[in-house]
Amino acid sequence: MNVRGATIEVGAFEAKNRLSELLRMVEGGRSVIITRHGRAVARLVPADGDAMKDLSALGSALRSLREKVDGTVDVRSLVEEGRRS
Repeated sequence: MNVRGATIEVGAFEAKNRLSELLRMVEGGRSVIITRHGRAVARLVPADGDAMKDLSALGSALRSLREKVDGTVDVRSLVEEGRRS
């Protein structure tokens, strides 16, 4: 485990074995970077209530958009439509 400021870097195997402890640290405001073979692959950060609301709103907007699409998408027309707005 490597500690840099408020961020902790931990290997995947160690993260699996110490998940409860890492979650307590994240609840306390720290962030955890999980590495595999020395390369960062994931980050645990405190859940923010506003961020969760934003994700929920995004999910609703995507569902609404998906309902409007008939299954075939003409990418060129979508690009042109985006340029007009």
